[in-house]
Amino acid sequence: MDPRLAVIDRRLEDIARIIAVSGGKGGVGKSVTASVMALLLSKLGYRTGLLDLDFCGPSVHTILGAKPTLPEEDRGVVPPEVHGIRFMSIVHYAGENPSPIRGVDISNATIELLAITRWGSLDFLVVDMPPGIGDATLDAVRLMKKAEFLLVTTGSKVSLAVVRRLLSMLVELKVRIIGTLENMRTKDLPSAREEMEALGVPFLGEIEFDRGLEGSIGDVEKLLRTRFAEGLEKVLGKVLSSA
Repeated sequence: MDPRLAVIDRRLEDIARIIAVSGGKGGVGKSVTASVMALLLSKLGYRTGLLDLDFCGPSVHTILGAKPTLPEEDRGVVPPEVHGIRFMSIVHYAGENPSPIRGVDISNATIELLAITRWGSLDFLVVDMPPGIGDATLDAVRLMKKAEFLLVTTGSKVSLAVVRRLLSMLVELKVRIIGTLENMRTKDLPSAREEMEALGVPFLGEIEFDRGLEGSIGDVEKLLRTRFAEGLEKVLGKVLSSA
């Protein structure tokens, strides 16, 4: 029995809600969703943490315009504070260098990061999940027992097919699903609402494709003024009421 597993439970015990933002597929906007959601929660006065679990392609620090900072060590690792958020990522150690880890090494890195990080007391910990529905997602379910999943999709057939598989897996594992958000909504694609509701999953809303979003990456003030942030703020109300 890995002794770090018991440590993880203690590290997470003072966190009221853990929201894992996933989509099963890369490119649907889960990282920017997780980042902006954490910013909005902090702006509302909630004690908020943000964890980037995408070891192979971490991007939250880029979205927030945060430079990798070696965390303070005190009976573990204290996440650096970025824009009022306690932020933890592998980039604090690897910088912009690639982290080519796979298989059991990813599981070990996930366990290690969760075991050493001292979040303290939080209202919310938002987790940017890695793409895919393999070991990384299964590890998150196993290690973060309180995690609730918020799923991000687009209206594309490919994205919807992947999120259906992810939903099926999470239901089988008896994981709490907050609901599904459709991102990058365009008029030329049918809404994902009907399909998601047919699967018995709460549909949290649609966020229209925001052409100005890319230009705000790295600038938190501009990011919070985007139409994307405005749309996500409406969705956040449903997340808060789902407790």
